[in-house]
Amino acid sequence: MSRVDRRIVKSKEAIIKAVIELMSEKDFDDISIQDIADRANVTRGTIYVHYGDKFDLLDKLITNHLNQLKEIYKSTSEMDFIEGTQICFEYFQCNYSFYLTMLKGKGAPSFRTRLLETLIEEGENDKDITKGKNSNLNKDIVVQFFGMAYVGVVEWWILNGMPYPPQVMAEQVGVLLERNL
Repeated sequence: MSRVDRRIVKSKEAIIKAVIELMSEKDFDDISIQDIADRANVTRGTIYVHYGDKFDLLDKLITNHLNQLKEIYKSTSEMDFIEGTQICFEYFQCNYSFYLTMLKGKGAPSFRTRLLETLIEEGENDKDITKGKNSNLNKDIVVQFFGMAYVGVVEWWILNGMPYPPQVMAEQVGVLLERNL
C-alpha cells in the first residue's frame, strides 16, 4: 500500500480553499492561476502538477463534491428519510462555502444542472420511488419532481445562510418526502 504524501494533500487543500475564496470575491473568468497560487501560497508549477488549468481544477473540484454526494446517498439508502436527509444536510453545512460559491456565482445554472443530474441519477436507481402512492405514476416524472424539489430546497437553504440547522431541515424535508412516497 502506498503512503499518501502529506505535502501533496496540503498543497491540494490550499489550492482548493484558495479557488473557493477567490470565486466568492470575483468572477471565475477574472481569476488567474497566479491569483490561485498567491492565495494558496504555492507556485504556479505546483498547481500545474495537479491540474491542467483553472478549468480543470474547477471541474475536478465540482466532480469531487458530486461524487461525495453520491457516496452519501448510497450510504443512506437503507435509512429512513429523516435520518438520511440529516446526513445530507450536515454534508452541505460542512461544505457551505463551496456550495454557496457555486450556487450564487455566474456559473450557478451550470452547477445547479450538474447537481440536479446527480440527484436524478440517484433517484433513477431507487427501486422504491414508484411504489406506494406513486405506483401509477411515470418514474421519469417522479424522479424529476423529487430531484427538482430537493435541489430547490438545498439551494434556498444555502443561499439564505442556512436559516435552520440540518436537523430541522432533515425533519421538514423528510416528512415531505415520506408524504409523497
